[in-house]
Amino acid sequence: MEGEPFGSFGDVFGEVVFSTGMGGYQESMTDPASRGQILIMTFPAIGNCGTCDALNQSNRIHIRGLVVREYCKEPSKMYGNETLDAFMKRHGVPGLSGIDTRELVIKIREAGTLRGIICSGDTDGAVKKIKNTPAPSESTLVAEVSVKNTVKIDNKKKMTVGVIDCGHKASLLKELSERFNVILLPYDTPAQNIIDLGVKGMVVSDGPGDPAHTGMKGTVAAVSDLSSKLPIMGIGLGDQIVGSAFGAKTYKMKFGHHGCNQPVKYEKRVYITSQNHGHSVNIETIDGTDLIADQINVNDGTAEGMRHRDLPVLTVQYHPDSSPGPCDTSFIFDRFGKMMEAFK
Repeated sequence: MEGEPFGSFGDVFGEVVFSTGMGGYQESMTDPASRGQILIMTFPAIGNCGTCDALNQSNRIHIRGLVVREYCKEPSKMYGNETLDAFMKRHGVPGLSGIDTRELVIKIREAGTLRGIICSGDTDGAVKKIKNTPAPSESTLVAEVSVKNTVKIDNKKKMTVGVIDCGHKASLLKELSERFNVILLPYDTPAQNIIDLGVKGMVVSDGPGDPAHTGMKGTVAAVSDLSSKLPIMGIGLGDQIVGSAFGAKTYKMKFGHHGCNQPVKYEKRVYITSQNHGHSVNIETIDGTDLIADQINVNDGTAEGMRHRDLPVLTVQYHPDSSPGPCDTSFIFDRFGKMMEAFK
C-alpha cells in the first residue's frame, strides 16, 4: 500500500497492529507495551490536538512506525507544543499517511497480526526481508524497556509496593504513588531479593512481547515463589505472567486488543477499558489452577481478569490506570491496597 511519508525518514520493520478509539495516539505511541509495533490508528484523522509532553507514558516513542489515514498539520492549540509530525521527527520514528486504514484493518482482522515494513524504494527487497525476519515478539522485548536497577520512590505513605517492571507506564506509577511508596525492580529480579526489601505487596506490570518466551522464565518463577508470600496484582503482560505462574497457558491472539474502548464485564457491570496486548491467558486452561476468570471481554469472550480462590492474588488484562481511555477501573488499585492491609 502506497502513502505519503511524515515524521522521520527511514525503513522500519515491525508487527502491524491496529488501535481503536478516537484519541490516545500519543499515549499509545509512548507505551512500552507498544515496543516493536507498527501502529495503525483506526480513527481517520490523527494529531488534531498535537502532542504534549505531559501525556507521554515514557521518555520515548516505542512504536517503530505509525500508519494513519490523515495526520493533522495544523492542530488545535489546546495542548500546545509540537505537531505529531515534529514529535515523530524528534524521536526518529517514521509515519505513513494517505493509507486506506479500513482496508488494512480488515486484512489484519481476517489474516491475523502481520509483519510489515514501512519503506521507500525497493519493495520487492522489502517483502523478502519481511519473510526472513522474525517477529519482534520472538525476542525478549521486556529486557529493552524494564528498569536496569532498583528505583525507590518514597511518597510518605504507610505501605510500600514493589513493581516487577516489565515496561510500566507513567500512569501506572502515578496511580501507585498516590496510594503507596513504590520500588521499581528489573523484570529478572529473584524472588528472595524482593522479599528482602520488605514490601507489602507486588505488582507485575504490563509490557511488550510473549509471556511464554524463554527470557521470561525467571520472571514467571519469581512470581510463583512470591505467590504464597505476598499479595500480587498482575496488569496486562503481568496478568499473563501470573497466570503462567499458576499453571495456565497463554497464546498469541489473532489480532490482539489495542485501544481505549474495550468492554469488560466484571461483577454484573460492563466497564470500558484501555488495552494494549497481543497475547492472552487461554481461559480453558485456567481450570485446575485455583485461579478464577472473573472478568470477561464482551466482544470475544477472552479472560480479562482473574482472582485466586484462596490467596490474595488478582489480575487484570486491561490498564486500570487508563491513559488513554476512561478511568472506570481505577478502583482496582484500592482493592489491591485492602488486600495488602489485610495480609498477615
